[in-house]
Amino acid sequence: MKVTTKKAALGGLALFGAAVLLAGCASAPEENGGGEGGGEASDFQPCMVSDAGGFDDKSFNQLGFEGATKAADELGVELIDVQSDSETDYAPNIQNLVDQGCDLIVTVGFALSAATVESAIANPDVEYVIIDDAADNDFDGEVDAENIKPILFDTAQAAFLGGYAAADYTKTNAVGTFGGMNFPTVSIFMDGLKQGVDYYNEQKGKGVTVLGWDGTDGLFTGGFEANDTARQTAQSLIDQNVDVLLPVGGPIYQSAAAAIREAGREIALMGVDADFTETDPSVADIVLTSILKGIDVGTYDAVLAAGNGEFDPTPFIGTLENEGVGLAPFHDFESKVSPTLQAELDDLKAAIIAGDVEVTSYLNQ
Repeated sequence: MKVTTKKAALGGLALFGAAVLLAGCASAPEENGGGEGGGEASDFQPCMVSDAGGFDDKSFNQLGFEGATKAADELGVELIDVQSDSETDYAPNIQNLVDQGCDLIVTVGFALSAATVESAIANPDVEYVIIDDAADNDFDGEVDAENIKPILFDTAQAAFLGGYAAADYTKTNAVGTFGGMNFPTVSIFMDGLKQGVDYYNEQKGKGVTVLGWDGTDGLFTGGFEANDTARQTAQSLIDQNVDVLLPVGGPIYQSAAAAIREAGREIALMGVDADFTETDPSVADIVLTSILKGIDVGTYDAVLAAGNGEFDPTPFIGTLENEGVGLAPFHDFESKVSPTLQAELDDLKAAIIAGDVEVTSYLNQ
């Protein structure tokens, strides 16, 4: 199974387990879902392991959980889910599910890559789906086990649209971004944003700057928790007069939102993975738009196929063309953006899909 990747960029994923150690212990497995809305019950047992962000992160863990639960319901079976509280929980949690006889194990996030590959190699009769990772820990451009299906997203395409929108909206000509850690699935948002801003500047003859990412490196909190470090990082960008802020890394957006509310001036937040206006109404009034991944749809399709005996390990890569990535509506900001902006974004999306506008990422270099 060939998956086109930039090996040097993906190399950082294998280091994640050694780099991130979070306090805590694994939660006990819980059974969720059930056959209330689905088809006939079967012997198929789908299971899922979160990363340390938890299934209520209002981001990619939650989206994956929703997709897997929906598929389990339709199959008439119950999803067994295990939440990880620290990096050291990943391998034991996966083994726990193997021991319970799971037929399909969905692991959420690149942090689980090494543990997923190890388990898949040891258990060739179990099927695995990993979200947001290529499962290529030896960096040879191929998935490391034949029974793993990677679900990946060329998020730079959607972030390019978000960067264009942010550049058109800003009044201070300064857009800010920061991430949890500098891994490809994080920086892809930041890089797409910068590419979109740069394209806007070229097309409009403007000089909007991006703070927090220079195309290679930028601002990172060192983790993915909503904490004072994340708030201070957001504040450092606000102090540089940004009025659009893109935090990338699950719950860290909550700290950014707190800093925005304390700023005393209008600053727009941009969401990632899910439409923040819908998943977290508490920040809806400050969300310009969100850069979307179809994690729920991709996970739903993979689990449903496996449950129907049609597991396909071919990597899925979400793009604008297949609607695996996208840009959320402007919601409360619809009256605040330029009346021509949506039409410009529609044209830009079509140009990206046609290949007339190039968007680069670790998935296509």
